[in-house]
Amino acid sequence: MKKLVLLTAILFVLFSVSNNSYSQTVSAKEQCKKMAKGVNIIGYDNALWKDHSKGRFKEKYFKMIKDAGFSNVRVNLQPFSHMDKDFTIDPKWLETLDWAVKKGIEAKLMVILDLHEFNAMADDPVAKKEMFLSVWRQLAPRYKDQGNDVLFEILNEPNSKLTAELWNNYLAEAVKIIRQTNPNRTLIIGPGNWNGIETLPTLVLPKDDKNIIVTVHFYHPMKFTHQGAAWAKDFKDLTGITWTGTKEEKEEIDSKLKVAADWSKANDRPIFLGEFGSYDKGDMASRARYTAYVARTAEKLNFSWAYWQFDSDFIVYDINKEAWVEPILKALVNK
Repeated sequence: MKKLVLLTAILFVLFSVSNNSYSQTVSAKEQCKKMAKGVNIIGYDNALWKDHSKGRFKEKYFKMIKDAGFSNVRVNLQPFSHMDKDFTIDPKWLETLDWAVKKGIEAKLMVILDLHEFNAMADDPVAKKEMFLSVWRQLAPRYKDQGNDVLFEILNEPNSKLTAELWNNYLAEAVKIIRQTNPNRTLIIGPGNWNGIETLPTLVLPKDDKNIIVTVHFYHPMKFTHQGAAWAKDFKDLTGITWTGTKEEKEEIDSKLKVAADWSKANDRPIFLGEFGSYDKGDMASRARYTAYVARTAEKLNFSWAYWQFDSDFIVYDINKEAWVEPILKALVNK
């Protein structure tokens, strides 16, 4: 009888393990601390998503990023244009994502799968809702057996028609879908209004789910960080705006990031600064000075972070020259 009871107990444990993907051994706070410094990668590398061997982002960059002093990569995913009429993701696109996850993990980086379809969701969230949920219905089971170093970021920068109230409903549905196959996966979720710090009080998360890191983005002051950016209508014609590190300039950053820190403490949720940086049109000395101050301030507040971005614009690495943009790199990794 005792043998039967013991055998039943063993079978129960084995069954539980097989249906629980993996055992979570760290908390969201520990995950956030481990994420530390990171960089956004490969979001707008269109060739790569058709064939990763032909993309601008090369396999060697994963190790280079790690060796430079970074601990995480935030992989910007735009699968909507790679889905058929039934919202099934193109297998070739998924193969590229498999490659990115595999190589990131091999380089000992934490890999954040960031659904970056914020524009489509903002324009028509009701029409795109099923596409949004279908992405997680496919990605969650595909990566359910990955370890703790793979994290899911449910959606980048909900905004416009995807209001804070509507976003709270959508994120709740997405969390339920993900938790069916990934009960212990660390999730990253941010508030509405472009993941704005000021919108944190509107964010509603599942109260009993503590394995969530909250993300915010930071580009203040916009007249400096977005000067000359063609897509930023209020700032595209600006030029010559500097950031010299005056008391007032530092206080603006301190006060805004402190709002996130205070919210984090009050709600017992760790913070990931998922994007920050300044556009390439600004002078390099100001950009490096600003980047360093934001990064160090975030670190003092126990935020993890990911710089925007490796390639394309705001760059920390010049692929055409195959060289780090040294002032920005030094500002980020503090070496």
